[in-house]
Amino acid sequence: MHMTPTEMLARLVAFPTEPHSSNLPIIHFIRDYLASHGVDSHIVPSPDGTKANLFATIGPMVDGGVVLSGHTDVVSVAGQEWTSDPWTLTERDGKLYGRGSCDMKGFDALGLALVPDMLKAGLKRPVHLALSYDEEIGCVGAPFMIAEMVRQGLKPSAVIVGEPSMMQVVTGHKGGTRLLTTVKGYAVHSSRMDLGVSAVMVAARLIAWHEDQMHLRAANADPASPFVPPYATFHCGIVNGGTGANITAEKCVFTSEFRVIPPEDPREDIARYTAYVREVIEPEMKRKSPKAGVEIELMTSVPPLRPEADGAAERLARRLTGDNGSHVVAYGTEGGQFQEVGWSTVICGPGDIAQAHQPDEFIAISQMQAGEQFMRRLISDLAR
Repeated sequence: MHMTPTEMLARLVAFPTEPHSSNLPIIHFIRDYLASHGVDSHIVPSPDGTKANLFATIGPMVDGGVVLSGHTDVVSVAGQEWTSDPWTLTERDGKLYGRGSCDMKGFDALGLALVPDMLKAGLKRPVHLALSYDEEIGCVGAPFMIAEMVRQGLKPSAVIVGEPSMMQVVTGHKGGTRLLTTVKGYAVHSSRMDLGVSAVMVAARLIAWHEDQMHLRAANADPASPFVPPYATFHCGIVNGGTGANITAEKCVFTSEFRVIPPEDPREDIARYTAYVREVIEPEMKRKSPKAGVEIELMTSVPPLRPEADGAAERLARRLTGDNGSHVVAYGTEGGQFQEVGWSTVICGPGDIAQAHQPDEFIAISQMQAGEQFMRRLISDLAR
């Protein structure tokens, strides 16, 4: 089974791998495709078995190979107006339209379509294809895959995360932590608020804490930072609480996130937030009702990608692309998760991140061509 990158992309786009759907059909397709070329795959299932990661090695099982990292999931098309079917790759005006075409099945397609070329090249060092699930909801799947790759003794010299970067070499990104805070109050008639605990009003204080922290970081931002904005951001995106205008709310739930700049550690911000809750907020609540309190749940935590001093992945990507600029991004990727196990990592992939998650998502054909040139140079490099 031989396919061009565009043909492979069309096959991948046809799988509606939205967060609420299983990605097993696309994983099984990739497994069977690789098997048709004599390449064995390692499937690493999710804890509940409904989704899976896949990794495979092309070339000799020796140290010093390169991981090509992509994810198979895409964001939902619900509520978006598309001018063509999001699950059918459609070419118009030099662009390939379809959900995931840019983020990031374009990169996946390039790696898979060029497997026959990798096999013919007589690689001296291997290519490790690594395809994950649930990246879009917090890089949930990759840690299970990375742990298994480490367990099997893989020791690559570089990881290329193919998120859309216009084939620029991105060496750093912010880390993201998402929390779910549940405030439990004590309901009374609002005319006797002195007896009750309003979960909504307590939640408001906690949400304000997030904004205060962000203003503090902004006031102390390093003007030389390459990140935009050049400080950690704190954000509350969803709030739900209360049952009536004249009842002190018994419950309020909200989600929040921290996005920190490397080398900042989001665990320190979680500790500060938790201390504020336990030492300042909860004592006041419990004086009125011992049942009142606050629960904090860590939903996801994506480590930052830290720029490396003379990193092997950066040297390789710059040599293959010719890009010598300095690039960092505010969005998160699985890159920091690979880096945490000691593997040198950069982001470099085709497409413009501005197209990600949008209706009529597309990748320019010129970007697919640039990505293919990068892959072919990589193959030649690993064959030497």
